[in-house]
Amino acid sequence: MGARQMTRTPEEIVEHVRGMVAGEETHGQFADLFAEDGVMAYRFATAFQPEEIKGREEIRAYFGKVRGAAVRDKIEVRSVEAQCWRTNDPDVAVAEITHRGWSKVKQDYYTFTAVAIIHLRDGEIVRYDDYMNPLLLTELLGV
Repeated sequence: MGARQMTRTPEEIVEHVRGMVAGEETHGQFADLFAEDGVMAYRFATAFQPEEIKGREEIRAYFGKVRGAAVRDKIEVRSVEAQCWRTNDPDVAVAEITHRGWSKVKQDYYTFTAVAIIHLRDGEIVRYDDYMNPLLLTELLGV
């Protein structure tokens, strides 16, 4: 299994997501958190987002193509906070991730909050339901 750690807690998963948003970790490292058959779902998908991305390698490819440098060219993330709440199901957690920074497109400060419902199996993400505001995202990125 290599470097895969099978016992990640929901809090550890959310900390990895915070690190990715902050630019401290790569989107490839985010993909590594998923089970091989994991699903990334955008619950308020826009024209430029798939509703679901199925499979760890597909998730890796999607983030490699869409995310990363292009986003960093348009926004400057200055702080990221993450909170994690456990539910009555030990394999389901709710995360709230807020990042603040500067939008080069809007030439203004911004605050962006997303909520995620994360389903785990053996410390890996099997489903990540991302509830973020796509309208604010398109505004910040000038899409």
